[in-house]
Amino acid sequence: MDYLLHLWILITIYSIVCLSLNLLVGHTGLVSMGHAAFMGIGAYTAAILTLKLGFPFVGGLLFAVVISAAISVLISWPSVRLRGDYFVLASFGFQIVVFYIMYNWVELTGGPSGLYNIPQPTLFGIKVSSLPTFAILTTIIGGLLFVLMWIITERMGLGRAFRAIRDNEVAAETLGISVVRTRIIAFAIAAGFAGASGCLFAHYMSFIDPSSFTVDQSIFLLSVVIIGGLGTLRGPFVGVLVMILFPEVLGFLKIPGSVAPSIRQMVYGAVLIGLMFVRPQGLAGKYRLE
Repeated sequence: MDYLLHLWILITIYSIVCLSLNLLVGHTGLVSMGHAAFMGIGAYTAAILTLKLGFPFVGGLLFAVVISAAISVLISWPSVRLRGDYFVLASFGFQIVVFYIMYNWVELTGGPSGLYNIPQPTLFGIKVSSLPTFAILTTIIGGLLFVLMWIITERMGLGRAFRAIRDNEVAAETLGISVVRTRIIAFAIAAGFAGASGCLFAHYMSFIDPSSFTVDQSIFLLSVVIIGGLGTLRGPFVGVLVMILFPEVLGFLKIPGSVAPSIRQMVYGAVLIGLMFVRPQGLAGKYRLE
C-alpha cells in the first residue's frame, strides 16, 4: 500500500508540472526545453525558506509560485519574441544557466550536495509526515490547480487567446491580441504551476540537488506531454501515468540493474517515435505538434 501511495504522490506532482508545460506547448505553441528549471526554482525557493529561514509550508509554497513566475517574466520578455527553433534554443540556454547556478552557488543551494532535512509540511497544526497524509495534501493541491487551469484554458478569454496565437499569430494580431504579452502571461502561469510542483517535490523527498532539474529532466517532461497529448487537460495526466508506471512494468522483466536505466531510455525513445507515426497528437491530445 505504501508503494502505491508513493507512486500516486509522484504522479500527482509530475501531473502538475506537465499540466503547466502543456499550457505552453499544447495551448500556446511554445516548445520549451527548460521547464525543469522552473520546477527547480520552486523546489529550492521552498526548501531555502523553510529550512534556513523557518517559513511555514504555505509561505514557502506561495513564494515558490511567485518567484518562479517572476523569473519567467524576466526571461520570457526577450525570448518570446523569438520563433521556432530559436525559442527552443533560448529555453535550453536558460535551463543550462539555472542548473549551473544551483550547482555552483554552494552557500545558498548546497551545490552538488544539495539541501537535505527539508522539513515536512505542517497545516493547521497537523504535521504531514506519513504517506497517506502527503497523498491527501498533493491530491488536494493538484486538484485545485487542475480546476484553476481548466478555468484559465476553457472558461476565460485568455485560453482562447493562447490557442489563437498557437494556430495563427498574424490572425491573432489582427484580432487585437498582443502576441508578446499573451505569451509572457502563459509563461508566468506555467512557471508558477511548475514552482508549486517543485515545492511539493522538495517537501516530499526532503532532499533536493541539481541532478533532479537537468536538461534530461526537461526532455523527460516534454516527452510526457507529447505522449499524453497536447492541448487537453487530461493529456498530461495520461502521459504521466504511462511514463511513471511503464518502468514499474519493466521491473517485472527482471532486467539487470546495470543496464536497466539504458534499456528504459531506449524503450521511451522507441515509444515516442512510434507514437509520432501512429498518433502524432498524443494518446489523449487534440493538437498536433508541428
